[in-house]
Amino acid sequence: MIKKILIVVDSINIDDSSGSKANVALINNLHEAGFELLVYHYTRRNINLKKINTFKIPEIKYSFLYFLSRFQRVFSRNFKVNLAPFFEKRFGFSFTFFNDIKSISSALKKQSFDPDLVLTLSKGASFRPHYAVLKLPQLHKKWMAYIHDPYPFHYYPRPYNWVEPGYDFKEFFFQELSQKANYTAFPSQLLKEWMSSYFPEFSKTGIIIPHQNEKYEVQNTDFPSYFDASQFNLMHAGNLMKQRSPEGLLKGFTLFLENNPSAKNDAKLILLGDASYHSEMLKQYNISQIYIHNGNKAFDEVYHLQKNVSVNIILEAKGEISPFLPAKFPHCVEADKTILSLAPYYSETRRLLGGGYSFWSEVDDVNKIAQLIEKLYQVWKQNPDNLLLNRKDLESYVSVAHLKEIMSILNNNE
Repeated sequence: MIKKILIVVDSINIDDSSGSKANVALINNLHEAGFELLVYHYTRRNINLKKINTFKIPEIKYSFLYFLSRFQRVFSRNFKVNLAPFFEKRFGFSFTFFNDIKSISSALKKQSFDPDLVLTLSKGASFRPHYAVLKLPQLHKKWMAYIHDPYPFHYYPRPYNWVEPGYDFKEFFFQELSQKANYTAFPSQLLKEWMSSYFPEFSKTGIIIPHQNEKYEVQNTDFPSYFDASQFNLMHAGNLMKQRSPEGLLKGFTLFLENNPSAKNDAKLILLGDASYHSEMLKQYNISQIYIHNGNKAFDEVYHLQKNVSVNIILEAKGEISPFLPAKFPHCVEADKTILSLAPYYSETRRLLGGGYSFWSEVDDVNKIAQLIEKLYQVWKQNPDNLLLNRKDLESYVSVAHLKEIMSILNNNE
């Protein structure tokens, strides 16, 4: 029976990435579900979670690995030479990565908490907690490795096509993880299927724990200067990587404005998040009906806007499949506003919304995007309340109650 859970996580700072937001939401919901938790985190600052025991893992600063990592950093900065690819090709990971692993595993060896389950959570391409627990065989029978994204990078679906230095070491790491972890968990069904095609053990050990809807309380209820709640507001919040281009959305929105001139007075498209790769293209859309913030915004501000815009946009990369469940999906469901899904036909977001969901388009289908925005605008003009998402099934899917059900099934399978 699982009652006590030791969670090992990269960061619990909700403002540093969408991955950290998702991890903290899962941690808080596990607590609300009644589990006794101890959270070991490698955040580089002191952060506490309400009513949850946390321990900040200290970085080991008196080791040969630490010295090598700092020497590499200083050398690269002073001589403008990036040594990382050279070393990663030979060792698989950076010296900083190895020192972080040593710091995490050393801290775990000293802890006296006797958990029924050890859950590793990570963000981005880190997987440091997973690597650390992999090096502690005594924990493997209790280990649940949460796989939030494909790994290594060369296993990402197209259009992602980056092969990392040391890719073979990273592949071997995940092969070992798939064989040693007693349980694995994925935020999406499509991601489990995708990763199981490379590591077959995941199909046997994997369960689906979707990103959670945490009942976050907004701290600052004032709207920012760029937001007028009386307008027809469409918003995309999140990083726009190279493969996640907003160009189709921007062209579709401007076409909508051309076809509906009166909408220029009360329609607005808001893009929040790092979009550095698209900076030149974004300069072409310098009009009052489009607000672009190329950089991070505090989670509190973004969450507040998600609940008050007319439409939330989930934009994904152009490709044949998108197995990711975006971390903002639960926030958009809780906001109870219509979701405009711009994604491949085979995507986890579309799978959950349903094949018959009206407001979906391929990310580059400009005409369809314009038509969908026009349809949404006309509904909004009649009555803004008619744009409520009203999906109790999805609210349940990302809820504490469903999380309890998942964990109870895990108990029954022990």
